[in-house]
Amino acid sequence: MLGPFSIDMYLPAFGAVEQELGAPPLAVQQTLSVYLFAYAFMMLWHGALSDALGRRPVVLAGLAVFALASLGCAIAGNVHTLWLWRGLQGLSAGAGLVVGRAMVRDCFQGAEAQRLMSQITLVFGIAPAVAPVLGGVLLNLLGWRSVFWMMMLFSVLLLGWTARRLPETLAPAARQPLRAKVMWRNYRHVFLRVEFLLLAAIPTLNFAAFFIYIASAPVFLASLGVTTWGFAWLFVPMIAGVMVGGLMSGRLAGRVSPRRTIAAGYVVMFVAVACNAAVVGLVAPNVPWHVMPILLFTIGSSLMMPSVTLLLLDLFPTMRGLGSSLQGFVQFAFSGVVAGTIAPLLARSLGGLMLGMASFSIASLCAWLAYRAHATSPAAAP
Repeated sequence: MLGPFSIDMYLPAFGAVEQELGAPPLAVQQTLSVYLFAYAFMMLWHGALSDALGRRPVVLAGLAVFALASLGCAIAGNVHTLWLWRGLQGLSAGAGLVVGRAMVRDCFQGAEAQRLMSQITLVFGIAPAVAPVLGGVLLNLLGWRSVFWMMMLFSVLLLGWTARRLPETLAPAARQPLRAKVMWRNYRHVFLRVEFLLLAAIPTLNFAAFFIYIASAPVFLASLGVTTWGFAWLFVPMIAGVMVGGLMSGRLAGRVSPRRTIAAGYVVMFVAVACNAAVVGLVAPNVPWHVMPILLFTIGSSLMMPSVTLLLLDLFPTMRGLGSSLQGFVQFAFSGVVAGTIAPLLARSLGGLMLGMASFSIASLCAWLAYRAHATSPAAAP
């Protein structure tokens, strides 16, 4: 939950940060980009370190650093200091996500792994639903710094709970050597695998299709007539979709093949894209109509997510941590680009955001079709 908490909880506070720190809007927007780029960079290492040192130490260290970084954000005196501590938050927040996926695959296979991954999607979906609503309440009652004090408290409590209850799932005999030459070889092996690049592109593009609305949330909701108290209008439907899709994926595990589940997800996504185009073209800006297509889109995206993730991790049975790391790196590095450049341009109009969702969805479908073609070609045979 730390990743979405760090993104979504302080979005309502952008205006207050600008006023108190005397920073221009673009500089405050860059606090999100700095976080995402740091998050993506460290994802290159979380999995590899957990493959070498074990899963548990990496998670505990990540939580401890995140608590320190949240304290720094809470007491930052200018926007440049806030960039620094947001970067440190990004370096530490992804440990649970990356290592957690590898731990699932350490312990479970097939339909059982898909069901558990779907349950994790449901739990993960709670955070973005709660975070902006809680952030808006804290902002209006106690000021923007209370958002980061809350992040620190949450991470400290989570560190104590994890230290007591989280088991180690990677036996010492199964660990990879932490040597630069070996790690470079492993990174090359993963990144040069065409199937990996195509599968990693699918959740990356799906996420970008609705992340443009998250990154543009203050502007998007203002255009619909919603104040900082009303961020739930966007985030509750969005994350309800994530949870419904995850629940559906868990129910289909073992009954429907992963490829058919992914195909069903695309059908739902493109129905959502069509609905979004119709609403933008025909309905005046208001809630709930302009957020309903986003809810439908997230159902389709999260319906396919566990199946795509398991297909990707199964490409590298002895390096699941590294595979999970590089998947996360691709997704969040691209999200950083989206937050810092693409989203501000698209946010100028509801039509721009709609076209962004459609474009990312089409690109995702192309990546899936290319993966299907490559996986069945003679060149892909072992």
